[in-house]
Amino acid sequence: MSFYEEKPHKLSELEEEQATESEAVVNELEGQRVFGTEHYEFWLISIIAFSWSVFQLYIVVEPINSTITRSVHLSFGILLAFLIYPMFKHSYFLKKIRWFGYTLATIGVVGAGYIAYFYEEIFLRPGDYTATDIFIALLAIVILLEAGRRVLGFALSIIAVIFLSYDLLGPYMPELIIHKGASLNKLAGHMYLTTEGIFGVPLGVSAGFVFLFVLFGSLLDKAGAGQYFINLAFAMLGKYRGGPAKASVVASGFIGIISGSSIANTVTTGTFTIPLMKKAGFRPEQAGAVEVASSTNGQLMPPVMGAAAFIIAEFLGMAYTDVIVAAFIPAFVSYFALFYIVHLEALKLGLKGMDDEDLPPKWKTFVVGIHYLIPIFFLMFTLMVLRESAASAAFNAIMLLMLLMVVQHPFRAILAKRKLTKEVYLSGFVDILAGMISGAKNMVPIAIATAIAGIVVGSITLTGLGQVLLEVIETLSGGNIFIILILAAIVSLVLGMGLPTTANYIVMASLTAPVILILAQDSGFLIPAIAAHLFVFYFGILADDTPPVGLAAYAAAGIAKADPIKTGIQGFKYDIRTAILPFMFFFNPELLLISGVDPLNPADPQGWIWITNPIDILVIFTTAFMGMIAFSCSTQGYFITRTNIIERLVFMTILPFMFLPKIMEDYMGLSHHYISYLIGITIFVAIYFVQKAKVRKEEK
Repeated sequence: MSFYEEKPHKLSELEEEQATESEAVVNELEGQRVFGTEHYEFWLISIIAFSWSVFQLYIVVEPINSTITRSVHLSFGILLAFLIYPMFKHSYFLKKIRWFGYTLATIGVVGAGYIAYFYEEIFLRPGDYTATDIFIALLAIVILLEAGRRVLGFALSIIAVIFLSYDLLGPYMPELIIHKGASLNKLAGHMYLTTEGIFGVPLGVSAGFVFLFVLFGSLLDKAGAGQYFINLAFAMLGKYRGGPAKASVVASGFIGIISGSSIANTVTTGTFTIPLMKKAGFRPEQAGAVEVASSTNGQLMPPVMGAAAFIIAEFLGMAYTDVIVAAFIPAFVSYFALFYIVHLEALKLGLKGMDDEDLPPKWKTFVVGIHYLIPIFFLMFTLMVLRESAASAAFNAIMLLMLLMVVQHPFRAILAKRKLTKEVYLSGFVDILAGMISGAKNMVPIAIATAIAGIVVGSITLTGLGQVLLEVIETLSGGNIFIILILAAIVSLVLGMGLPTTANYIVMASLTAPVILILAQDSGFLIPAIAAHLFVFYFGILADDTPPVGLAAYAAAGIAKADPIKTGIQGFKYDIRTAILPFMFFFNPELLLISGVDPLNPADPQGWIWITNPIDILVIFTTAFMGMIAFSCSTQGYFITRTNIIERLVFMTILPFMFLPKIMEDYMGLSHHYISYLIGITIFVAIYFVQKAKVRKEEK
């Protein structure tokens, strides 16, 4: 048997049974129309999606005006939104695109494309809008809100309508939030005919960077990397205690690199991992919850971070690579801790690993798909070492990946001593075509979300809402920074239940992140702006598995045949460790590898002092990981054996010593903050020996 011929194992059987199931589940959850190749709608949508991908690649080679780019980008997004997503999730609307669907799509394209077509005229008469300008602007806003309702649900469109209403009805608002208001003409012009609203920074980031990374992820998936990561995770970890669950965590982390959707991540890996977790001994809601926690945390993982990394960089005027560096330790500490939580659950349930014959061989699995790692490492190298722009690095990685996709099938056929047929030569090109179509489809929710979120951003600049909100939150919190953070966390969670992660971040970064920074500075806390932005980003992600709305929990529960509310609650219990991290890096920016900020302007990245010493970075990572392990042992009630209430409370006392060493140094009058680490480690070791003694006593 050739090295490249698969040896049958149970995992490959699951692949055959469930490879198409994941895509079907995603389409059903997101309410998409699905057409077979025999329908002309299939070819129409595919041609438009492919054209969008070609356009996005073209503008990297031949850049055009950024506003025109945003206009064309949104035109494609709205067109596909009305073709792919029905008015209602009813068979009448799902089976066929009705005449009004084409009508709304056409109006949407005309509205979104108006900016590109008449760009010079609008640019030469700033603020002097014609009746046609205003009519098109108002019509386009309505169409955009309807597209958002179809693609994302009611939540984001309703929020945008509330902000638009606030803009218009300012004089009639309660005294605390009153403002002079804006006329309909001024509102339409500001939101649509400038770059302050819909065509603002969020949509610009979507058009300039995010599309390329989503396309890169889609091409990787169509090349086979998604399945490779799943197989590799099982090959390496399947035989260990609770192996399928541990493989789920690792596979979801890998998929998170190439996916910006927690739902897609849940379904892609969950169709394979959840049945195997149930077979290994996990209860259905536990199996679903592990997958949900893994997949939602996948959006924390650099380099994509659910598409938010690019918007954070743009909002803060900092290098994209610096965002990745700052996000690195919290993301990986959180993920490793989830892996440990799964290990604790396996210990509690007394689970064993999978049999070797049920698993793919380690070395062979690794080597067969090792070429998938080349474009990923190339992307990271060009970003982190060569410091290329995000768009340039992604474009070059896509070109390299396409080359690999073209040659991989003939290369494997040669090694397996199979005949080189026309189908073998064309397979790579078919994969590229499928990846470009899929990438464009995956971008529709992001493009629509960033455009609508631009309305919220525009409202803030139009009415000065930020200052009003500052006064409201200061009044509610009494200026207490802890209450301010808790309010921000709650609002992020509530909004996140109905918003995609990217839109949630944009709204919260525009509304509350500046307020947090100002009030923190007033309270004597000098923190870098990115700490406040990552704070709201983390809580927005947590909303994906927070009942009663968490769609990722519904997806996992459907696969696990479990109750979605119970699955969501269990997933949130696993993810509660992620909720403490934002508070920790807010008060200890060293977790973001930032040791100091300019006291006069903490929002300016140029004034931040970065930690670059490898020893310091290793110490920060290791101690943060130990702190997170202690927290996990406390919440899970297990370490070497089950913990009692006193041991759980003692584990909690380790957290401030590991996460907030300099605060503990000042509070306890320690000679150095490293003493705080030593105290935390000493407590940890003491619990270890207490637990070991307990185990020996139980064995006698």
